[in-house]
Amino acid sequence: VSKFNNKPHSISKKPSGVLSFFRGTGGKSPDLSAQRKETLRGADSAYYQVGQTGKEGAESQATEPQDDVDGVDKQKKAFGNPHVELQFSDANAKFYCRIYYAGEFHRMRKVILGSSEDDFIRSLAHCVPWQARGGKSGAAFYATEDDRFILKQMPRLEVQSFLDFAPHYFTYIINAVQMKRPTALAKILGVYRIGYKNSQNNTEKKLDLLVMENLFYGRKMAQVFDLKGSLRNRNVKTDTGKESCDVVLLDENLLKMVRDNPLYIRSHCKSVLRASIHSDSHFLSSHLIIDYSLLVGRDDTTDELVVGIIDYIRTFTWDKKLEMVVKSTGILGGQGKMPTVVSPELYRTRFCEAMDKYFLMVPDHWTGLGGNC
Repeated sequence: VSKFNNKPHSISKKPSGVLSFFRGTGGKSPDLSAQRKETLRGADSAYYQVGQTGKEGAESQATEPQDDVDGVDKQKKAFGNPHVELQFSDANAKFYCRIYYAGEFHRMRKVILGSSEDDFIRSLAHCVPWQARGGKSGAAFYATEDDRFILKQMPRLEVQSFLDFAPHYFTYIINAVQMKRPTALAKILGVYRIGYKNSQNNTEKKLDLLVMENLFYGRKMAQVFDLKGSLRNRNVKTDTGKESCDVVLLDENLLKMVRDNPLYIRSHCKSVLRASIHSDSHFLSSHLIIDYSLLVGRDDTTDELVVGIIDYIRTFTWDKKLEMVVKSTGILGGQGKMPTVVSPELYRTRFCEAMDKYFLMVPDHWTGLGGNC
């Protein structure tokens, strides 16, 4: 605690420690029905305030600039407030954490993780900067020290997109788990805004973070691919023979590789993968989500492929429509290939068809049985 009190700028270096601290002091299982404020005494004589966002009075409103929470305020008026805000401060600085959809995420983690909330908090207690190779967004990434979870910085537009999409996401994931329907969506386990304001030097910082499962937890991958089903600018130049997990490879790299070393999977695995991708992509396109990828890791130790759909928050907004039109004209090159960004339905169709071609089925003794009937 004293580390954060004395050095507010350290929030950007180890943000999950702030999340773990807040969740351990009251955010672990918030009482969403109570309209209350509590003062708890903790280390270094700091005080902690626990309450629902928008119910904290003038002190809470001063924590963040009003223009940054307009989208959240609209949702509060329409649906009540599903978000929780926690604060603590000392003589020099005030820290806050907004837990988006606190109750919904808590219930979903209970269904998915199968472990106590304390384990989740302990994982978030320590994190390190994580270099996400191959990404073009420029977003900061962190990994918990136990390697179980990945934290990704979210731009403001992505936060608002997720707030609109989240209720449908919770329903889809929980139904899939409870009804044992296959899904390949990498699970988002929490979305937070953390920040501080230093009254001594008038500095402040805020960070929106998404916490998701690490698909490759406990594994050592020989190769990793990020696949979108597009061939436009989907090639990473690598040194021959050095295509290891240090570089995230793309669609064109995979197509070059499978000429000599195809990715074979068993028939039942192919059926489950196809069902997952078709169901997930239909769900995403129905909510105008585009630009998602299938992350694929090849584990040579177990001879397994580990897959999961990631980056499924971006919606088909006006800027993406403009990008699609411009790239379709060929003004920016592309050798006549279809642009990466297309309409949600076209993106879904292209994605499903490409993934079906990328992974080849190994014939077994049942293949073709009854074909002549």
